[in-house]
Amino acid sequence: MSDPTTDTTERNEEQPPSSSRRNFLKGTGLAVGGLIVGGVVGGLIRPTSKEPAAPSPETGGGTAVNYNQALMYFNQEQFRIVDLATERLFPKDDQGPGAQELGVAYYIDHQLAGEWGMNGREYMQGPFFAGEKTQGYQGHLRRREIFEIALREMQNYSNAKFEKDFTGLAPEEQDTVLKAFENDEVKLTTISASGFFKMLFSSTMEGVYADPLYGGNGGMSGWKMKKFPGSQMAYTDIIEKEEFVNMQPVSLREHMAQ
Repeated sequence: MSDPTTDTTERNEEQPPSSSRRNFLKGTGLAVGGLIVGGVVGGLIRPTSKEPAAPSPETGGGTAVNYNQALMYFNQEQFRIVDLATERLFPKDDQGPGAQELGVAYYIDHQLAGEWGMNGREYMQGPFFAGEKTQGYQGHLRRREIFEIALREMQNYSNAKFEKDFTGLAPEEQDTVLKAFENDEVKLTTISASGFFKMLFSSTMEGVYADPLYGGNGGMSGWKMKKFPGSQMAYTDIIEKEEFVNMQPVSLREHMAQ
């Protein structure tokens, strides 16, 4: 019988330990340090290939799926109401796309799913007093709760006035409902109708012009309409130029990909 130690030494001489481990990792796709990419782990790592990246909605190319447009908080009915309401606040015209095409409702949905929707950075304990109009909302409800109540009341008001859900109304009828909220013609017991309208309007504007990373401003079209350059790394090459320089906008996602 041969000496096990001798056999092991001979095998190691034929195939160094690092080589055998490398072959094993090649077969399983478990290496992560930039040497081997495969299997499940490889799918989570950006490929190092020099092939051009597939076009994305953020860069305005092709019809690639924008996986950032996925619901995180709204149910389908709530999303449809917000999608249509924001389009009435920022409609498509000859200047460019409206809120629906820009994905504004997804932006609002994502914000409500996070700290903003939970008022995570604000003091929310009592006692509560009626504040001045300049102070904004002073109650105990979170923003996501305010949206839930207001969207339900939008449906109730639409059915009471037009015998249809908000999503089934003509654009002019939707404007009537939104105007009623803006003017506090809708009497709500827990929140101010006009306070919700202001929140919806400001959120719509944020969704139009925020970085596409947050769900809205699809294709950076909101920036393009304003000729806003986005998240440029520097302006040293143009800062001293007298004439206006129209730069193609750059998103945070493109910086992350570099």
